[in-house]
Amino acid sequence: MNLIQNARELSEHWHATKAHWRDAKALEFEKSYLEPLPGLITKTGAMINELENLLRKIRKDCEQHP
Repeated sequence: MNLIQNARELSEHWHATKAHWRDAKALEFEKSYLEPLPGLITKTGAMINELENLLRKIRKDCEQHP
């Protein structure tokens, strides 16, 4: 599974949990931990892409200079 799929699964589980957990702590948990996730996932994806590009360049440079 990848990061986006895991986030979708977490969201599905959270929606099921919210049916039973409806107090101030549930709202606090959602605001503190779950609401920021989409933005963090986007940033993480961008950083992973940058790392992949850097690793590709390093491999290419190493192959050219034995």
